[in-house]
Amino acid sequence: MSYFFQLVVSGIVVGSIYALSALGFVLIYKSSRVLNIAHGQIIAAGAFITYALTVWAGISIYISFLLSVVITFFLAMSVERIFLRRLIGEPIISVIMVTIGLMSIIDGLVYLTPFGTENFSFPAFLPKTPITFGGVSISWTQLVGVIITTILIASFSWFFKRSTIGVSMRAVSDDQLASMSVGISVPKVFGLAWATAGLSAAAAGSIIGNITGLNFDTLHAFGITVFPVVILGGLDSIIGAVVAGIIMGLIQQFAAGYLDGHWGLYGTADVLPYIILLVILLFKPHGLFGIHEIERV
Repeated sequence: MSYFFQLVVSGIVVGSIYALSALGFVLIYKSSRVLNIAHGQIIAAGAFITYALTVWAGISIYISFLLSVVITFFLAMSVERIFLRRLIGEPIISVIMVTIGLMSIIDGLVYLTPFGTENFSFPAFLPKTPITFGGVSISWTQLVGVIITTILIASFSWFFKRSTIGVSMRAVSDDQLASMSVGISVPKVFGLAWATAGLSAAAAGSIIGNITGLNFDTLHAFGITVFPVVILGGLDSIIGAVVAGIIMGLIQQFAAGYLDGHWGLYGTADVLPYIILLVILLFKPHGLFGIHEIERV
């Protein structure tokens, strides 16, 4: 039974990271109906900025984490301002193609640096002895990651539901022309959406880097890995990203723990989440918490 609960704890840890990583997708889509294909590269950038500030600049990792979040916030805002601001009102596919181009450009730039070809790790700053209770253990790094993820997701959820800016972002997502007619600046909302997504991506990258180590291929792959989480939860739902992230994390851990290596099965942890995703979408094509919009003519 302790093995079962260990898998549950591991699934929650993995799922919370998925949820935070998926949050950037949701934030941008929720306000602009755009899928940012370069999100994984921003996740990697946030992790490496934290590493550079900690190891190369000699700044405390706690301060480096906060600085990385701030830097990536303005970096993502600059990307929107320079490359995407002119595409407001253009077909969505044009914007998506630009994000694909950004993904390729960032990949090329990173591979020109040591970060693209070498592995790194953050200096140890938490106790190495895991916390054990009832035969179930969790490392301090995982526990801190889950706590930070929970705080960030709760903050973003409150931001969208209660703050004036968050309500404005939701209004722009529903109807840009109507939002402009009541005085909402659509370009500013888009810029803030990208900046906020960059903030969440930097936090996710730093947490992932602390748990798995800093490898560019692994980090930027999260941008594609969490895409099924976004689809399953609903492209415009923060709570959907959380629930779907936990579901995917649990499925992967149970598949790895009970199926891989048994009855000649291997790789089920990678395949099974997608099979369940397809089954769920047969009955809930807009995701578990996605909104089914009906347009009347």
